[in-house]
Amino acid sequence: MTIHPELSEFPTYKVAAPIIGYARTQLRGRNNGWHAHDAAQLFHVVKGSIAIDTELGTYFVPPERAVWLPPRVGHKTRYLTDTEIRYIYVQYAHTKDLPQTPQVMQVTTLLRALILEFMSYPRAETEDGPAARIAAVILDQLKMLPAAPLQLPMPQDIRLRELCDGVVRCPAHIPSLTEAAERCATSVRSFERRIKAETGLSYRTWCRQVKLFRALELLASGRSVSDVSHKLGYEGPSAFVSTFRKAFGVTPGRYFAGSGPD
Repeated sequence: MTIHPELSEFPTYKVAAPIIGYARTQLRGRNNGWHAHDAAQLFHVVKGSIAIDTELGTYFVPPERAVWLPPRVGHKTRYLTDTEIRYIYVQYAHTKDLPQTPQVMQVTTLLRALILEFMSYPRAETEDGPAARIAAVILDQLKMLPAAPLQLPMPQDIRLRELCDGVVRCPAHIPSLTEAAERCATSVRSFERRIKAETGLSYRTWCRQVKLFRALELLASGRSVSDVSHKLGYEGPSAFVSTFRKAFGVTPGRYFAGSGPD
């Protein structure tokens, strides 16, 4: 099954079909500035990896996962490697029963096949007939896809946000709990309560997520497990692999191969 050549470009005209397909390879280092769409979006990464920043946090998408963005969510997309990606835009009127918050999703074998089949049709044939029926099944699938733990939630409180932005910039040197509380001009107990309320995670867990997300970015760019474990301050490669596997259910190698749990 091949993607119709028309879908290598985003349409410059109004499309009446419920969903719009678009597929291309984005080059490493491309960074789309902040923007939003009236349509919802599904970014299906076939090869490569991307990071999508939103006001609520960052979503990391490796091969054979996808990130879902509801309509009108401001975001910017960073392509961490040369990335083969398929975009599904869901027209606003058809998003009511779909997830209302951004999330990374596992792409099932069925959904992957449906997207590829849908994209074999020119856009003029997607309003009715076989392509429209495929689109209806895609929308049904989007209601039930399992979420993947690939979000880094960010606090909205100004002082907490400044602290967390600093940790994201330099996850190899994370402030202790006491130092973090002092920087936010609060007691340790109050700090722990506030960061849990704003991110859903304890400070320790949130910091561990930061390091894992940076590890994902570095691995996606071609760095070795040994280099990544050293750069991020792990005791050694085996400690890093163990932490990675506990978080994601697979080793780094299998994660980027798009394999299931081992």
